[in-house]
Amino acid sequence: MFFSYFCNMDSKLYTTMKQRIILFGLILVGTVTFAQSPVEKGLNTINRSSAEATIGFLASDELQGREAGFHGSYVSSEYIASILQWMGIQPLNESYFQPFDAYRKERQKKGRLEVHPDSVAKLKQEVHQKLSMRNVLAMIPGKNMKEYVIVGAHFDHLGIDPALDGDQIYNGADDNASGVSAVLQIARAFLASGQQPERNVIFAFWDGEEKGLLGSKYFVQTCPFVSQIKGYLNFDMIGRNNKPEQPKHVVYFYTAAHPSFGDWLKKDIKKYGLQLEPDYRAWDNPVGGSDNGTFAKAGIPIIWYHTDGHPDYHQPSDHADRLNWDKIVEITKASFLNMWKMANEASW
Repeated sequence: MFFSYFCNMDSKLYTTMKQRIILFGLILVGTVTFAQSPVEKGLNTINRSSAEATIGFLASDELQGREAGFHGSYVSSEYIASILQWMGIQPLNESYFQPFDAYRKERQKKGRLEVHPDSVAKLKQEVHQKLSMRNVLAMIPGKNMKEYVIVGAHFDHLGIDPALDGDQIYNGADDNASGVSAVLQIARAFLASGQQPERNVIFAFWDGEEKGLLGSKYFVQTCPFVSQIKGYLNFDMIGRNNKPEQPKHVVYFYTAAHPSFGDWLKKDIKKYGLQLEPDYRAWDNPVGGSDNGTFAKAGIPIIWYHTDGHPDYHQPSDHADRLNWDKIVEITKASFLNMWKMANEASW
């Protein structure tokens, strides 16, 4: 099925996708580590070229803006799963994909897409719309199989508006191809460390965030081990400068009841010389903004990296050539160190 899908894919898109996967693989194979600690081995695999490869593909015109429920989003999920499989990271379940359907009233009536079974049951009683989506989920097993931590980012965006005069594709380089690149690099860094984490580490790529956090909502409401999830780290838009004069700026949201999350970043910036100037925002109830809200509502401590708004937010002009690549790399390094602690420290 996987082979036949790619055989039927547009040849230009197939060639572009194959080149990106090969480049990602060559970068991984070419990474050399010497006498280093496990965390340093992982940290030193994080680089700009990998970020460029992932973001360049996901934000290309060929993916048509990656709108959830449509072709571009489907191809994006195939791309992400193929990289995880190539790296040798196992799927969370039998497949890398977690399919789900979202429902809403027919288009002449107001209403948002829903994934909760009670809402879906009511919508099915009348004329309704249905969109099929799928999350991508992988895991590195920990020594303690009863506890989980998750790092995630949404991969969908806004698609195409054929009525626009001019550029009609919402490429979504910052929102949120940048976040996807970080999760993939962190997955590779855990492998490169050569050390099994204490807790299970899930690498999650959410579909349907732009339509109402649908992928993360579906995951949490159907997850049989949700009470065993000890922490969640989220990326949403980590590649732009809110103010040109502050190129190292990043907003660091975290659950206020866990001040160690703030301490971790402060210490790691000093220890590893990370080129970041965080705006630390401890949040009593961090239920807004992005997929972090889904986990916060379930009582799960969160960390969320975000580089603030910019004029290209939710515009067709959110292109890869406008990203601050150094910032993406530094945030990815910082968040890998966060996840290393979240996965390995006894308590926080």
